[in-house]
Amino acid sequence: MPALATRRSSRRTINEINMVPFIDVMLVLLIIFMVTAPLITPSLINLPNVGKAPRQPDHVITVEVAKDGKLLVRDGRWSGAVSQQTLANTVLERRTAYRQKDTSGKEPAALAVVIAADRRTAYDDVVQTMDALRQAGVDRVGLSVSTKR
Repeated sequence: MPALATRRSSRRTINEINMVPFIDVMLVLLIIFMVTAPLITPSLINLPNVGKAPRQPDHVITVEVAKDGKLLVRDGRWSGAVSQQTLANTVLERRTAYRQKDTSGKEPAALAVVIAADRRTAYDDVVQTMDALRQAGVDRVGLSVSTKR
């Protein structure tokens, strides 16, 4: 009878961690995040709808900002071109003239100033106009928009 060759088991324990599956999973996650990141909205802003205000103010001073940055102040029947430096004084003079014209005896409501900027106007010009009005003490500053047809 032939002798059975006994084979000695040569299994050894592996003392190292196999990193290949870990790297595969990480690459798949990286690809998923790279694809979905542009689709996530960074923040939600609740913008007001046009025409949602209860009613427009009785008297409005309009400051028109042209695309070249020139300013024009309109107040009912009066209008005039102003510079950025004299804008606040002109608006305060128009507000004083309006309050003197009001003979109802009661304190008039806060006067609204509306900024009407051209679509191609630089954002910086509009912000500087708003800042000049706020520093002058104008409480109500709004932006003029046109409704979609």
